[in-house]
Amino acid sequence: MLRNSYIQMEGIGKCAEKNIWDAGIESWEDAAAQIDSLPISKTKKAAVEKGIDESAAELGDKNHLFFAERLPSAEHWRAYSEFSDSVAFVDIETTGLAPGFDSITVVGIYNRKEAKTYVQGIDLDDITEEIQKYKMLVTFNGARFDLPFIKREFPEIEFNHLHMDLMYPLKRIGYSGGLKNIERTLGIERAEDLKSVDGFEAVRLWRRYERGDEEALDTLLRYNKEDIVNLETIIDKVYPSFIRNCLEK
Repeated sequence: MLRNSYIQMEGIGKCAEKNIWDAGIESWEDAAAQIDSLPISKTKKAAVEKGIDESAAELGDKNHLFFAERLPSAEHWRAYSEFSDSVAFVDIETTGLAPGFDSITVVGIYNRKEAKTYVQGIDLDDITEEIQKYKMLVTFNGARFDLPFIKREFPEIEFNHLHMDLMYPLKRIGYSGGLKNIERTLGIERAEDLKSVDGFEAVRLWRRYERGDEEALDTLLRYNKEDIVNLETIIDKVYPSFIRNCLEK
């Protein structure tokens, strides 16, 4: 989808972008080949022509910063296919809902090959180095929950990533509610002993661990790993629908 996006180009808004799509353009290459016939003004044609060259060069260099800064945050999902080789699926567990009052207990990071969990009092500080390895982050409700918590506890992390908060593009195609509800709707099954675990139970599991119950921590970590791995599964199922919805709306 990124290779048929134009709103990152100077002077090009969603209206002009939609006009380009409605003309049957399916890629930057198509647009460049038909620049004179695009149904936009002469000034915008020049902006698109320049923008295609610039965007293609930056993508060739895998410069995520260019797109992170120029795409509206709600449209960062468009870059997923192009940056999926440097993506981290992130989910946190906490002692409650209030950054500054409550604290992070677990951070899960999945890079499409390996799911890692970092635990308060053991190795949580290691997320500083781990998160900064990636160019794109994928979360569910991360803009309002996960990232504010992480930013408060780890201000040294430079969050210049592309960030797809899955909750919002999912809403646009008709999937609402919590992550577990969406998983069930999409036919994604969790381990039997984890089906009843939710965010509130995660807090209780942590408290049990603090009282010496190592098995509770094991359950919490398995729950967190399912969260992050299932984010990729959801994207695999719905990403084509994200694209169709964007092009047709």
